[in-house]
Amino acid sequence: MVKVLFVCLGNICRSPTAEGVFRAVVRAHGLEEIIEVDSAGTHAYHIGEAPDARAQAAAVRRGIDLSELRGRQATRCDIESFDFILAMDRENLKYLRALSPPGQEQKIRLFLEFAPARPEREVPDPYFGGESGFDRVLDMVEEAAIGLLEHIQRERL
Repeated sequence: MVKVLFVCLGNICRSPTAEGVFRAVVRAHGLEEIIEVDSAGTHAYHIGEAPDARAQAAAVRRGIDLSELRGRQATRCDIESFDFILAMDRENLKYLRALSPPGQEQKIRLFLEFAPARPEREVPDPYFGGESGFDRVLDMVEEAAIGLLEHIQRERL
């Protein structure tokens, strides 16, 4: 089993979007029995809450349902138990590395490292912007999700 955790600030926009997209990509390749997917936030702002309605609407337009996901906070145990901990931006990357037990830091990376053709390295937080920000996040996440699955297939399966 390969375990993947996506992490953003509050776990209601970027990381649940990444979880939903990557889960769909994994399912499309018939790998849901060997790749586990989850998401979390670095802060406890939205524990138990559903993803932002705008994130859900943007995802539904692309055939992805986020409605069952609920916000939770990343823990030290997550870093120990997941194989890939993928931060949406450098601030969350820094937080996760500080939370990490010694020897686990190599698991923590920026998600967009798996989309090398993109000029961006961080997935921007669309929370305070308009609807188009959520579509932009989906574009980035979809590209990185494909790159991540290719990496896992090449390196782990």
